[in-house]
Amino acid sequence: MMGFLLAAVFKIALVMGLVLLAVAYLTLLERKVIGDIQVRFGPSRVGPFGLLQPIADGIKLLFKEDIVPTNADRFIFIFAPAVSFIPALIVFAVIPFGPSFVITDINVGLLYVFAVGSLGVYGIVLAGWASNSKYSLLGGLRSAAQMVSYELSLGLSVLGVVMMTGSLSLVDIVEAQGGNWYGIFPKWNVIPQFLGFVIFMISSNAELNRAPFDLPEAETELVAGFHTEYSSMKFAMFFLAEYANMIAVSALATTLFLGGWQGPLLPPVVWFLLKVFGFIFLFIWVRATLPRFRYDQLMGFGWKVLLPLALANVMFTAAAILILA
Repeated sequence: MMGFLLAAVFKIALVMGLVLLAVAYLTLLERKVIGDIQVRFGPSRVGPFGLLQPIADGIKLLFKEDIVPTNADRFIFIFAPAVSFIPALIVFAVIPFGPSFVITDINVGLLYVFAVGSLGVYGIVLAGWASNSKYSLLGGLRSAAQMVSYELSLGLSVLGVVMMTGSLSLVDIVEAQGGNWYGIFPKWNVIPQFLGFVIFMISSNAELNRAPFDLPEAETELVAGFHTEYSSMKFAMFFLAEYANMIAVSALATTLFLGGWQGPLLPPVVWFLLKVFGFIFLFIWVRATLPRFRYDQLMGFGWKVLLPLALANVMFTAAAILILA
């Protein structure tokens, strides 16, 4: 029992440490990539090639004045960032990084991911309400409506994978994608479930509140949206939660659609990290390229386009399984 506990603690410490380090340097990567796309310099002054910029940003935020608005609900105002930050970290508990490296493999791992992942929006809604600011309140309300609109499509987009695999365990889903079709094409779910994959990526981007779906923040309309009144480390927790969620979504997309750790020659963990990095780069690229939706376009696209396509994908997958069985 003691050996099991020590192994579990070691895995948790290692995963959490690497995730927090990746989150810190993901901010630098995004600023560098967007700078290159927009033909300008990204961070380059602090340390060689700007590599110490995330550390400088962390120190700056740590020593910033921590302001709580006079008429804010103090307890909820302070509690809200933790509600967003903690689910962003604990979702990694069931992500399989390799064939023998997962903190815990439960038979409802995918259900756990969606249950925990949906809690983060409560932190945004609570922050918007507790700030006693019209801009923050509108940002929180937008986030709640956006979550309701795109959570349905997100959940339906992975049902095809679950139906094909017959399991909600993320380890089982990865193992089911081993081997090749006709000795050439890898048996990754992205091939038979390409429509579900596209719906998953679009809905995930909306769930992350990233451009072009960043309506809860919308600097040109709402100052900074739900975190307008936040400063110091409470603001940093919202900031870190967004990037931790982006890594989690990339890891989940890799697990569900790109075979997880499966791949030739290289070690399994390396394959997993390379695929995750590819998705992260895609999210950054989309942010630097596409303009923000209008709010009516955002809602209409979720209900009138993504949801019918997700339902159609589930029905076609069920029909194909029934016919081929």
